[in-house]
Amino acid sequence: MFSTKLISITSNTDSFAADLVVFFSQQNKKGVLATDLSVKSKELEQAIALGDYGGDDGETLLIYPQKDPKCNDFSGRQLFVGLGSIFDKSDIELREQCRITGGLIAKAARKLKIETLSLTVPCIKTMELDDVAECIVEGLLLGDYSFDKYQKEDSKKPNHKGIKKISVYSTGKQNKMEVCLKRAKSSAYAARSARNMANEPGNQWTADSFAQYASELAKKYTMKCSILTKRDMKRLKMGGILAVNQGSSEPPKMVILQYKAKRDTAQTLLIVGKGLTFDSGGVSLKPGAGMQDMKYDMCGGAAALSVMAVVGEEKPDVNVIAIIPATDNMGGSSALKPGDIIRHYGGITSEIINTDAEGRLILADALAYGIKKYAPDCVIDLATLTGAVIMGLGHHRTGLLGNNQNFLQKVLIAGERCGEPLWQLPLDKEYSDQIKSTVADIKNTGGRPAGTITAAAYLQKFVGDTPWAHLDIAGTAWDFTKKSYIPKGPSGTGVRTLAELIRNWKKHC
Repeated sequence: MFSTKLISITSNTDSFAADLVVFFSQQNKKGVLATDLSVKSKELEQAIALGDYGGDDGETLLIYPQKDPKCNDFSGRQLFVGLGSIFDKSDIELREQCRITGGLIAKAARKLKIETLSLTVPCIKTMELDDVAECIVEGLLLGDYSFDKYQKEDSKKPNHKGIKKISVYSTGKQNKMEVCLKRAKSSAYAARSARNMANEPGNQWTADSFAQYASELAKKYTMKCSILTKRDMKRLKMGGILAVNQGSSEPPKMVILQYKAKRDTAQTLLIVGKGLTFDSGGVSLKPGAGMQDMKYDMCGGAAALSVMAVVGEEKPDVNVIAIIPATDNMGGSSALKPGDIIRHYGGITSEIINTDAEGRLILADALAYGIKKYAPDCVIDLATLTGAVIMGLGHHRTGLLGNNQNFLQKVLIAGERCGEPLWQLPLDKEYSDQIKSTVADIKNTGGRPAGTITAAAYLQKFVGDTPWAHLDIAGTAWDFTKKSYIPKGPSGTGVRTLAELIRNWKKHC
């Protein structure tokens, strides 16, 4: 698959040459349409006069300009996109509006099978031009996504392969614009990589696939990649991931990818992502309806690994370590059983109540191991951990829990800025009481009440005093809030939140 080429230009818009040229329009405080005065188009004027285009938020108008010596002569097509009235909107709202607008452009480009696209960056008074461009292009690239790897192509109606080149015109400083365009591309492509991993079927994307992808990133960006095998896990007594893997024919892997900042005194962020490549529920078998979606149970691992491409591209001033405990959860003859007792890395014992509460078992080993070995300043884990979070927050916000309010606030802000909103839930001692066992140190479920919180309480046992944030993405990893730049199916959520947090790292913990 090709990589879309981004070009920042300052030349007059008369020189645009593309399959589709995009302009934006806004409404003033009285709701009156205000278009770019440099654009003169009889077709646009006629559409406005007839009331067919008013520049409302998300409204689009596609025209095919006729050659006229009195008007700008653009090749191909012109697309006008309305921003509506942008007054009194917050920075967060405007950033999201720009991304959604970019997604609308991508949708139009896909319908028309556009390969080259040019756009002017609209002037939004409360935002820098480069920020506007970054959000629009990020939304455009996120929206310019499809997964048709396993579909036979119709030779008469070939699939659109995506936009090959995007030219961005603005009057802003070119060096700043180029940096922002690169950021937009790295974030969008990392999220698209996470979507690709999730879209792969369980018989193709396995624990070994995570290991191979991490090795490729390590080679490309000069990072260190380590793979713990089943033999290593037995030596280290990682009873959680070994227990989940008991019923599987595929061996587990614990994938570790490390980026080291140039500064020796840089802080260290540990990211742990659940890499459950297929979850049948094990002996506590899931219902058959919808089980095909359980190939998405590795979306946390996909996000943790994919964001390392952003880290490799941008080389931030913080050490970043990603750990992905990877296996599937099957019900083979040796499978883990309810009532079994396991011993995690570090010695904590756990009574198994439900084998479908497996994510916390593999995360617990990874968290305990990563904290002991790398002594991070802060830890984040991402997991499609509980159905309970969907009952509480639907598919619109990620559940957030942790043990350090200052760090949690930073994560909340990062999620809001990138359009991946979170909602903090409490994590008081009373919830930990629900996972006390009479035969072991803890048990792996605390019953139906507060299921998302008790799952986090389980993980809390393995992080100690290290500042820690837990993101339960079960409701947002797929079927996320319908947006122009989010496809049906896996969303790639978590990638851009992590990227935003890392880019703005200022001694968080």
